[in-house]
Amino acid sequence: MQYDVIGDIHGCFEEFTALTKQLGYEWDDGVPVHPNGRKLAFVGDLTDRGPASLQTAELVWELVVHRKEAYYSPGNHCNKLYRFFLGRKVQVTHGLETTAAEYETLPPKKQKDIRRKFMELYESSPLYHLLDDGKLVVCHAGIRQDYIGRSDKKVETFVLYGDISGETHPDGSPVRRDWAKRYTGNAWIVYGHTPVKEPRFVNNTVNIDTGCVFGGKLTALRYPEMETVSVPSSMPLVPEKFRPLD
Repeated sequence: MQYDVIGDIHGCFEEFTALTKQLGYEWDDGVPVHPNGRKLAFVGDLTDRGPASLQTAELVWELVVHRKEAYYSPGNHCNKLYRFFLGRKVQVTHGLETTAAEYETLPPKKQKDIRRKFMELYESSPLYHLLDDGKLVVCHAGIRQDYIGRSDKKVETFVLYGDISGETHPDGSPVRRDWAKRYTGNAWIVYGHTPVKEPRFVNNTVNIDTGCVFGGKLTALRYPEMETVSVPSSMPLVPEKFRPLD
């Protein structure tokens, strides 16, 4: 099987459409379908900050849940939106405010529909996907080699938030360790979460979050070719979001 793994979209639906077309997907039926049977996989963080979060979430639900034609693993922003939809007490900040504002403009029937679809997508998706007989791991923030095959709370924290140290940057974002430098496994791990200016290959890992919502690019990794394809962002550049790992 051949896959196209998509980096953090964060509501940048226009760029997602352009990227899939560049990858050869056709949108004749309102969803991206590849004529050669390639499948899309998503590293999570579909929503927040960008202009079309709910449209992005609904499309991924259609591909993953309804058609069973794609793969999705949730990110930390997906987890927060899920808790928001559950009615839990969450801070409507760090991007969730844009998705919540979109949601609040919808009529009640549409609100109920999008809430049901997103919760179904989230609840039916694993923390990470093992594809191509385990040779390809798709997850949000990465995964340690000894965590592959597990799904306990420690693993959940790692795949959603990365290798966090407990410290924070001045803007409140967590300090993350560079776990990829210590990875020695044979499986390719494709992930996002931490914005980088260019796709970052370290050992058998690839970070494809090239910060589309911060004015960078939206990137896909073509597997097994191990080629990256990117489209430029229409969003304003926020250079401080592209910080090196500590």
